[in-house]
Amino acid sequence: MIFQRTPKYQEAEESFQNEEAAAGADNVETVVGPSVNVEGDFSSEGNIVVKGTVAGSVHTSKHLSVEEGAKIMANVKAGSARVAGEVKGNMKIKETLELTASARVLGDIEVKTIQIESGALLYGRIIMPGLEGMEPKTSRQKYTTRKNDSLPAESLLN
Repeated sequence: MIFQRTPKYQEAEESFQNEEAAAGADNVETVVGPSVNVEGDFSSEGNIVVKGTVAGSVHTSKHLSVEEGAKIMANVKAGSARVAGEVKGNMKIKETLELTASARVLGDIEVKTIQIESGALLYGRIIMPGLEGMEPKTSRQKYTTRKNDSLPAESLLN
C-alpha cells in the first residue's frame, strides 16, 4: 500500500509554509504556554507570546503578544505589544500598543502610538511623547485673607 498526501493536506501545508516564510521563521522566539507559570524577571531579545501567567518583569526589544486568557502581573517593556489578556503593571512600549476588546490593563502606559478596541478596559494613565511642556494650567484663583480683613458670609457664596 502506498501512502500519498491528499491534495487538501498538501494545500494546507503549502499555505502554512508560505505564511511562515512571509512572516519570517524566527518571528516567534519565546512562547509561554497556557499551563506555564513564570515567576521572576523574564527577558528576551526576540518576540514573546504569553498564553500562560508571568509574574515579575517582562522585557523584550521586539514584539510582545499577550493572548486572551493570559495574565501578566509585572512591569512590561517592549518594542511593540498586542494585549488580548490581562496586564497588572506599568507598560513602557517603544512603538505601538494594541489593546483588543478582551484586554484588561491595570497600570500606567507609556507609548508612542496606541490603538484601543471597543470593550477593552484600562485603569491608569497614558503618557505619549510629543506633549512635553503642555501640562494643563489650573485656572483657579487663590483667595487669601489677612487676619484683619474679613469678608461677609454673603460674598463667599456669590
